[in-house]
Amino acid sequence: MKNFSGYIFDLDGTIYLGEEMIPGAVDVIDTLQTMGKKVLFLTNKTIESRQKYVAKLNRFGIKVGLQNILSPALVTIKYLKEKHPGEKVYVIGEEILKEELEQEGILFASTPQETQVVLISWDREFHYSHLNFAYQAIKKGAVAIATNPDRTCPVPDGDVPDCGAMIGAIEGATGQKIDGIMGKPSILTASTALEILELKPEECLMIGDRVETDILMGKVAGLNTALVLTGITKRENMEGAPYQPDYILDSVYDIVLKRSTEESFTR
Repeated sequence: MKNFSGYIFDLDGTIYLGEEMIPGAVDVIDTLQTMGKKVLFLTNKTIESRQKYVAKLNRFGIKVGLQNILSPALVTIKYLKEKHPGEKVYVIGEEILKEELEQEGILFASTPQETQVVLISWDREFHYSHLNFAYQAIKKGAVAIATNPDRTCPVPDGDVPDCGAMIGAIEGATGQKIDGIMGKPSILTASTALEILELKPEECLMIGDRVETDILMGKVAGLNTALVLTGITKRENMEGAPYQPDYILDSVYDIVLKRSTEESFTR
């Protein structure tokens, strides 16, 4: 496999499943760091802080800091400050996301009438009042954006509904598509990742378990892409898939096992 200067890893389904590490993942990261490669972990989840991700990876034996973690919260904050400065936002999301936004000076709306942006994220306490507030605000002209489009999130015993379910409910009520996505597969996330790594797209490999987010984002941004089969996507799903990765790997451990022989990979 071709050597790259930067490696961008999805987390859930790629590095770990819940509290279970993907076998060999620690060795892969250690090997790449020893080689002097730049490593970035990219999550679409907004129910944990970046500090929690650092602590979790450190606990597993992966030595990283905040500079190695990119989340939709960071991309969203940057977007709101650049495109909607000073505007009031209604947030469908959990407390950790609201805290991150508040710490960066994002203003929260208390009524649909004053809402200028509706931000939709994964909320495990999503209910009808959220839906109605968002519906009324969007009907009055508020812009609707989402942190990520994931329909489900992989867990050790299967998967659970993710932000896509909240998006679906709101699009179903309003009859219109939301205005934008901040996390994968958005080019906004890819651009932010490349800024952090200070690398060009062709110098990086994006590794993830979802065709519709990880691989699509990589393709749109000009990154090299590798799909791992340890999460949502299975090999049988790839026949006829609209976005084909450059590499299909049984797991991230294949990066160490086969990185020296590109022909060893299933194309």
